Amino acid sequence: MTPMHDALSRRGFLERSAGNLGLLALGHLLASGRPAAAGSAGRIVPGGAVPTAHRRPKARAVISLFQHGGPSQMDLFDPKPALNRWDGKPYPGGDLEVHFNQQAGNVLGAPFAFRPRGQCGMELSELLPHTGSIADDITLVRSMTTGSVDHESALRILHTGRFLAGLPTLGSWVLYGLGSENENLPAYVVLADPGGLPVDGERNWSSGFLPAVYQGTPFRSGKTPVFHLQTPTGIPADARRNQLDFLARLGRHQAALHAPDNSEWQARIAQFETAARMQGAVPEVMDLSGESAATRRLYGLDHPVTAEYGRRCLIARRLVERGVRFVQLFLSGQPWDTHDKNAERLKGLCAMTDQPSAALVQDLKARGLLEDTIVLWTGEFGRLPISQGKDGRDHNRHAFSLWVAGGGFKAGHVHGATDEFGYQSVQDVVSVHDFHATLLGQLGLDHTALHFPHEGREASLTDAEVTGARPVPALLA
Repeated sequence: MTPMHDALSRRGFLERSAGNLGLLALGHLLASGRPAAAGSAGRIVPGGAVPTAHRRPKARAVISLFQHGGPSQMDLFDPKPALNRWDGKPYPGGDLEVHFNQQAGNVLGAPFAFRPRGQCGMELSELLPHTGSIADDITLVRSMTTGSVDHESALRILHTGRFLAGLPTLGSWVLYGLGSENENLPAYVVLADPGGLPVDGERNWSSGFLPAVYQGTPFRSGKTPVFHLQTPTGIPADARRNQLDFLARLGRHQAALHAPDNSEWQARIAQFETAARMQGAVPEVMDLSGESAATRRLYGLDHPVTAEYGRRCLIARRLVERGVRFVQLFLSGQPWDTHDKNAERLKGLCAMTDQPSAALVQDLKARGLLEDTIVLWTGEFGRLPISQGKDGRDHNRHAFSLWVAGGGFKAGHVHGATDEFGYQSVQDVVSVHDFHATLLGQLGLDHTALHFPHEGREASLTDAEVTGARPVPALLA
């Protein structure tokens, strides 16, 4: 066998062995002792890149509580008395952009009462009593707009800045720009819903054309948060030791052949090393037995309605506490897509998410972590002021609400306004691209300078020359 054939054969064997991340990673570490590369200020550099903040950051981490389906802004965050005055009557405001035109009905009233909350007097729905308790800690943006009325396209705009599939997500851009602060855990963690994937699946946390090392790593509920991380059962200690030694020799050989000039191989080694360290770090961060009874009650872990979402919110706090840069929580399917039984479904969804979401902000604040952690609660778009069928609401890209807390955002602040019926953002309008630019800025990243060469141009999250994205200083403290 020629040296080239020998090298290719060993490379093929190594790649086939990569499914067992724990074995390959630990073998490489034990044999080489190579630490993960580190950037300035103690940041871990995935894949050998050199992260550099463009300015002094206000925040170091993000927790995204993503609400798939498009929560109804006029029923939760944006009180519109005109809806109830015109309930059941033809909409008087002119033409509406309706997704399901044949099902367009008359004005649909908002069945839930609003009242001022906190010292700031922020008006919120009675369905959100716990969010009301943190009104003085959040920025509520009532004038969001996006570019699509279709779920998948709107999701991609929210996550990647464009409606096309296969682009890097916000979390990937943040990691690409800043690196990680913990070599034992992935820098970008997705806390998946045990009920299944959200709409658009893994594209919600894809690294797109950025190197794969920047994609999100899903953590699952149960005894196996990460697949293929632990040593398979039934392997004797001596056999395992021999496997590790052999794989370590292959790893050193392949690194010598390819690592100096092959970024893909460098990234693969970095991922394997992280996987080895994760064998101890992941079980520890997922183990909530050391949390106090008061903390568990705060997140609603003692109640079946809130327990599952509350557990993931608590794990999100534990992750950022340990230096994870970007954490996302998703819901199975698109539960906020209330085309029918709008009121009934909103009650159930708020009962599940309201307490844990507010608890996360309260817990971060109590531990001194909210100051440099951004918590974002949003969906991909909003709903219409008219009925769909009997008691549903259709999609609306012209207005939706989101809230954000911590990381230098203005606390106890309501930004922007919609028209009388909540259909159109009309005052201090904020596009998704504007919000991306603002959030990146709080992390110390200039959205116009954070780019990556792709298809002959410098691609970026906001693509400001096309979208006109600009930060919104009024959202900031």
